[in-house]
Amino acid sequence: MTTQMKVQTSTLVGRVILKLGNDVSTDVIYPGRFMATVLPAETPQYAFADLAEFNTQLKKKTFPPHSILVGGNNFGCGSSREQAASTLKGHELVIVARGFARIFLQNAINLGLRTIVCPELEASEGDDLEVSEGRVVNRTTLKSYPIVSLPKARQAIINAGGLIPFTRKRLLEKVGKN
Repeated sequence: MTTQMKVQTSTLVGRVILKLGNDVSTDVIYPGRFMATVLPAETPQYAFADLAEFNTQLKKKTFPPHSILVGGNNFGCGSSREQAASTLKGHELVIVARGFARIFLQNAINLGLRTIVCPELEASEGDDLEVSEGRVVNRTTLKSYPIVSLPKARQAIINAGGLIPFTRKRLLEKVGKN
């Protein structure tokens, strides 16, 4: 199986590089002691800083873009810090979780971080997942799980790369129509 995520029409394929449980807080994703660093170009170095080995692998770019991080329920709970989403976006990770904390999910959408809600997902580190319209297929176990689709408007923002690129595109389209 490939270790990279491939975009084929609307299908994504990638390897699970980290599996986390329920209630992963923004402080685990981006520890508060680094809050003085807020620039999206600088935040990725602090992703999962307290998981030293994983953080080192991220910084060394051991994982290809679009590798998958699997979470349980309430992924991104805790504070509303946007850096938790930007640090993951900076590594071009895809987050597949059983559920997301509301503020984290909105921050992720605004920044264009690919998030997939899959309440029944069963996957382990090293598994290859295929994400397509409405389903996640674990290619390692050959099991399939339904996705809870985001509203079309929110998915459009993610697909555009975030709220700023989405808004820029819409404004340019509007100006072009005048």
